[in-house]
Amino acid sequence: MQIDFAKLQHQYQLYKTEIDEAIHAVLDKSNYIMGEEVTQLEQSLETFTGSKHAITCSSGTDALLLAMMALDIKPGDEVITTPFTFIATAETIAFLGAVPVFVDIDEKTYNIDPSKIEEKITAKTKAIMPVSLYGQPADIYAIQNIADKHQLKVIIDGAQSFGSTFNGRTDSNLGDISTTSFFPAKPLGCFGDGGAVFTNDDALAVKMKSLRVHGQSKRYYHQYIGIGGRMDTLQCAIVNVKLKYYEKDLALRQKVAAKYTEVLQDKHLTLPFINAKTTSAWAQYSVRIQNRDDMQAKLKEQGIPIAIHYPMPLHLQECFAYLNKEKGDFPICEQISNEIMSLPMNPYISNEEINYIANRM
Repeated sequence: MQIDFAKLQHQYQLYKTEIDEAIHAVLDKSNYIMGEEVTQLEQSLETFTGSKHAITCSSGTDALLLAMMALDIKPGDEVITTPFTFIATAETIAFLGAVPVFVDIDEKTYNIDPSKIEEKITAKTKAIMPVSLYGQPADIYAIQNIADKHQLKVIIDGAQSFGSTFNGRTDSNLGDISTTSFFPAKPLGCFGDGGAVFTNDDALAVKMKSLRVHGQSKRYYHQYIGIGGRMDTLQCAIVNVKLKYYEKDLALRQKVAAKYTEVLQDKHLTLPFINAKTTSAWAQYSVRIQNRDDMQAKLKEQGIPIAIHYPMPLHLQECFAYLNKEKGDFPICEQISNEIMSLPMNPYISNEEINYIANRM
């Protein structure tokens, strides 16, 4: 059996007629930048998340940039975040000349450990950026309480977690600004790059809308230094179609995760832990195992693809050598990065495929 990790082609075939019609509607109008489908998607995202403002943009990476630019993060400012995430989280902080300040993670959820945040706050700290890793929000209330106490902003990197909840609210409706990604392999993906920022703050929304079009207040009049950060009309049209079915896809992801948990109980694995306050969008189903390399090779021979998110923590990456962090500085993160591996995860994987995977582990 050959297992497809994400089944993107399968999903396209399910919605092919509607997606093709949506694409051709844009082609017929040739309104490729900021067409009406962009506004339609933003309104639908607001309805889905409960956030007052949803603003589409060119990627999840640019969503983080827009959020920090809107909050006036400047060179020398410090932003507290996790070292166990995709590089875009800390990369965007560094790109603006600010300093990523890492905090070790919770051993169960793999998200930033709120109990270790306060000791890292200095006079230069301007924001906290938790990541909703693998689809599950961090302990946002604990983080928000720390931020309020120290008058800091909270930016949620929800690139992997669109549709997840914390205490019944989507993580797109928490923090000062929340972000997400529509990269194709995300739970809600487009057919290229795309993302969005969410906020309930009117002034921040106006500013981010301006920043994504080079800081324009009106055409050729520039209030801010901005970026070319628009999500193109074709991608918005595609996500418009897929969003209609997203509740169903999320429910299917829950069933897939539950089936994995059922059949893997007796294996020598650490299975995902979901906090009682949260629901996960299940971007990944990630397990921990001692002999990861051997298991990955074994499964590959059986037609089972495995992904490792992430094999090297950010504080040990060459590009962050200037931060002068060493192995041992974040021991929980480092341990998990050596053990974690993600199994094929998508809404359409069958029980037969899941059993096939489990029986070979």
